[in-house]
Amino acid sequence: MSDKNKKQFGVWMDTHNATIVGREDVDNGEFIVLGTVSNAGAEYNSSEKTANNHEIGLTQKYFKEIAFVMPNVDEIHLTGTGQVQEQFIKFLADTPQYKNAQATECTSNKMSDENFVEFVEKRFN
Repeated sequence: MSDKNKKQFGVWMDTHNATIVGREDVDNGEFIVLGTVSNAGAEYNSSEKTANNHEIGLTQKYFKEIAFVMPNVDEIHLTGTGQVQEQFIKFLADTPQYKNAQATECTSNKMSDENFVEFVEKRFN
């Protein structure tokens, strides 16, 4: 399978926002922004255990919403701030539909959509 026919995606993410970039026609064409996903985070709760469980649930929902935008991933490059990319890679590895996806990661600051599309194009070309 050539690189041009692989389903390739790039995701910039932090704990609250994600921008997903992929090819226009899923497996070929130019890279474009496919969508954005937000995670507001848990509201204050006086019980630390309840707040923690709520945060875990919201993070799983956030990951599922990101994955929904990317059907049948062959390759994915994750970037952003913090360590949420590592958690998302583990989520993908534990999800049967995505377990064979090749995932790479790096750290970067937030960038404009245009710059992120360019970043992903360079990564996969």
